[in-house]
Amino acid sequence: MISARDMAIAAAVPPVMPRANAAPLAERILLLVLFVTVLTSSVAFIEPSPHDLLMGVLALTCVVAGVRFQRMFVVPLIFLVVWNFAGTMALIPVVGQEKTIQYTGTSFYLAIAALVFACLFSSNSMSRLATMRVAYTLSAIMAAFAGISGYFSLFPGADQLFAPFGRALGLFKDPNVFGPFLVWPTLFIIFRMLTRHIGLSDLVVSAILLFALLLSFSRGAWFHFAVSSFVLGGLAFLTAPSRHIRLRVVVLAALSLLALAGILAALLSFESIGDMFRERAQLIQSYDVGEGGRFRLQELALASVLNFPNGMGPFEFARVHGLQQHNVYLQAFLVYGWAGAMAYLLLLLSTLWVGLRSAFIRSPWQAFAITAYAVFVGEVAEGFVIDTDHWRHFYLLLGMIWGLAAANFRPQMQSAGWTAGATR
Repeated sequence: MISARDMAIAAAVPPVMPRANAAPLAERILLLVLFVTVLTSSVAFIEPSPHDLLMGVLALTCVVAGVRFQRMFVVPLIFLVVWNFAGTMALIPVVGQEKTIQYTGTSFYLAIAALVFACLFSSNSMSRLATMRVAYTLSAIMAAFAGISGYFSLFPGADQLFAPFGRALGLFKDPNVFGPFLVWPTLFIIFRMLTRHIGLSDLVVSAILLFALLLSFSRGAWFHFAVSSFVLGGLAFLTAPSRHIRLRVVVLAALSLLALAGILAALLSFESIGDMFRERAQLIQSYDVGEGGRFRLQELALASVLNFPNGMGPFEFARVHGLQQHNVYLQAFLVYGWAGAMAYLLLLLSTLWVGLRSAFIRSPWQAFAITAYAVFVGEVAEGFVIDTDHWRHFYLLLGMIWGLAAANFRPQMQSAGWTAGATR
């Protein structure tokens, strides 16, 4: 059983980041590199992006700082290796096609990035998580301001740079990636307001991020946010340490929904926003139906899955049929073959399982475990309408979930009283 003292510790504000002079030099350098790497994660309009290059520096810094590979990570490692090995085999017949080698190389790099983040967050967890959170939030704010300035043409050329075709995309190449990128920092702030306190800065930052999310006019991102918010609310209620906090979660969630509905109604009164919202909010778009529509392409993709058990290779389905199928699970079969797709599905299922377990374990980093899991569930759901296998923040969430799972089951945690069966 958990003592009242333990419950009080779990309910307290997460520990403050250690003072710089108290950390070894290698750890301080690691935190700096982690901060800069995550800060650049929203700069995705060029390839390779600064974030891609810095991930190599981060991996090297982890080696120098003595970051260790935990035994638990053998599970995602096996699935990632099988997934990418199968993708390499599927690449061989189309290796001469444009960008296919780059695509497979990116898959390998992102798999390594997920494991790097997992190793990072499995020890010295709070200082590294706090560093990542600040950098991610600043990166999201930077991207949000870019998207907003582009949508409203706040300076010459901003609309062409940051919001072409009337949809904000910030520093990304696609509004359907820009929107989901904003979800985790937004929900982390919302979780803190639901369970701890409401600060003016939290209200301002969440409003900026939500406004940018709206201006992406991405149905997938809106759906992602809705699913993740629902999961977050449920976990916040179930893991609350007292009846008082559970009541707070329910009341504030209801008030938040009312406030969000009111603000949305006010924003839709502006013609430019209202017209685009009504167009994008329709369940079926013109490009979803017809001979070349999304639904028809997904039918063709299902047939191709059966006809190509070893996969078609990167971009081959689009080359044959004109467009992508916009479904990451069909993408897994088409690009990585049946073996790769099964490894990918098992990776998702195992991550969902360990993430759910971690979300219920009382720890100083429980807020990170809950929000990462909620957003990951939304991302898995959004995968049915878009290809998410090369989203950088997807692998950050994946690594965070596995890293915190390992941190929760370290012997040090057990001996300190934070047991696997203890929930708050």
